[in-house]
Amino acid sequence: MKPIGILGGTFDPIHYGHLRLAEEMLELAGLQQIRFFPAGNPPHRVCPQVSAADRSAMVQLAIADHAAFVLDEREVLRNTKSFTVHTLRELRAELGEEQPLCLLMGGDAFLQLHTWHEWESLLGLAHVVVGYRPGYTLEERIHQAPARLREHYLERLCSVDYLSQHAAGGIAELAIPKLEISATLIRSRVAEKRTIRYLLPPSVANYIYQHNLYVPC
Repeated sequence: MKPIGILGGTFDPIHYGHLRLAEEMLELAGLQQIRFFPAGNPPHRVCPQVSAADRSAMVQLAIADHAAFVLDEREVLRNTKSFTVHTLRELRAELGEEQPLCLLMGGDAFLQLHTWHEWESLLGLAHVVVGYRPGYTLEERIHQAPARLREHYLERLCSVDYLSQHAAGGIAELAIPKLEISATLIRSRVAEKRTIRYLLPPSVANYIYQHNLYVPC
């Protein structure tokens, strides 16, 4: 059974860095689908600059022409903090115990996984698929992590084939070239009235301009 990927973030705004990461993981991990989860009230980040409705709308515009990319708005519709473990439990209840799920993230996020709410429970609900720059393996940096996270990494490191053969529990690494684009860069360029062309899809750029997002008060 092909896994379903889960990609969360504030997406403030979504850009080609997010989309290229998703496309690479879709192919390299053999995923059937990637669900994008804009965070409503993220516990690890400062509050997004624009509303959840605007961020969701921009994600929908960005992925509209990709059949394997799907927007899931459940986190932005919550009135409480957005904890990934709650989302994964909901997905498990909906999709069943057999469906492989893959929580997608970068290497920096993985090294902070121990700070996430009920972080060890995540590994019983989904695989973790970590994207890193070619030439910079996670193995070289795992010594920076707390002992318990290092133990999980060493015990659960698996091949891509494992992801489709089991519903959860593995940690897989994928070498993925990173585009040097950030939401912070885009927001600052909009505020400075500089072009954001080729940093994000034209439909998202048009939405930003039409709704006067990221413009200083």
